[in-house]
Amino acid sequence: MRSFTVTEVWDIPIRINSSLLIFLPILAWLIGSGQQIALYAGFIEGLTGVGFDLARLRAGATPWLIGVAAAVGLFVSVTIHELGHSWVALRYGLEIESITLWILGGLASLKTFPKEWNREFWIAIAGPLTSVLVAAVCYAAVVVAPDSLQASRFVVGWLAITNVTLAAFNLLPAFPMDGGRVLRALLARSRPYGTATRIAARVGVGFAFLFAIVGVFNFQIILLLLAFFIYGAATTESRAVLLDELFEGLTVGDIMTREPATVDATATIEAFGAQLLRDRSPVHLVLDEGGAPVGVVTLDDLKTARRRDHATTTVAEIVRDVPRVDPGADAFDTLVELQGSGHLDAIVQRDGELVGLLSEADYAHAMTVQRGFRSGIGG
Repeated sequence: MRSFTVTEVWDIPIRINSSLLIFLPILAWLIGSGQQIALYAGFIEGLTGVGFDLARLRAGATPWLIGVAAAVGLFVSVTIHELGHSWVALRYGLEIESITLWILGGLASLKTFPKEWNREFWIAIAGPLTSVLVAAVCYAAVVVAPDSLQASRFVVGWLAITNVTLAAFNLLPAFPMDGGRVLRALLARSRPYGTATRIAARVGVGFAFLFAIVGVFNFQIILLLLAFFIYGAATTESRAVLLDELFEGLTVGDIMTREPATVDATATIEAFGAQLLRDRSPVHLVLDEGGAPVGVVTLDDLKTARRRDHATTTVAEIVRDVPRVDPGADAFDTLVELQGSGHLDAIVQRDGELVGLLSEADYAHAMTVQRGFRSGIGG
């Protein structure tokens, strides 16, 4: 679903995912129901000693105002939680792409995550600690609020309880949640980063299955969504760390194809098809009349020309523009950037001069060689 930027804090875009716009009215309705108000009023009274007049809280449109205020307050709390992570990350000189609020809470996207265990620990723990501080402020507000502000006092009390719950839930060692990142940081004190990630990811997958089982038997859709999210994120990050280890120390120049197959931009689709059969290369560098690279073309790109006349349509009409990268660039960092564009092809140039072509096949070959090399050393 799409996300919309609503504001910026410390130059960090704060985005709202459209799933949240669907979920907020439902959450407001759930909180504003009379049964929930009575339940939470009892909790707040038990924790603070401050009583409530349930008749006033249930009168007229007050329940729905309470529901809306509490739902919005929850996601403001989640934003503050993510800003806690971001503040520590900024102190370490790390860049935050954005903070996104969605149906399952919030997500602070760091461009790079530190491999130093102590930095990851403090970034991860900062969110729950911030939520505890927000809960303490809300608790104090409940105690000092006048009796006339029944609805406001209820909302603030509800947020106190919710922020404590948010902190405790996030500290579960379900990687990549905060607790899972704390676990990885502690494991990385005495183990390689990749090993620590794989252990934390396995624990996270275990929690994902637990959440899924509880969600199915209790008909909790949110728990099911959370289970899918944790499973997907844990396995994805584990694979990313594995790739980072495999490509450690390698540059684009180490894995690129130095003499790529080429095709003239003026060649017809029919001629290009015949050339594919001859040279068996999945990716071709497209050259203009002067021999300068203009992009790449693959077998998949031919699908866009299915309904055209292959005898008259030229490669120039289906060529795909791709990024230009330097041969000295880190292989893994380049892979991450290319994945963001949806394709793993790039033209490799140094000072404007063509030196090679980078493709998915190059990465696959490098992975095979590195795995074989490392398993040979391990054996």
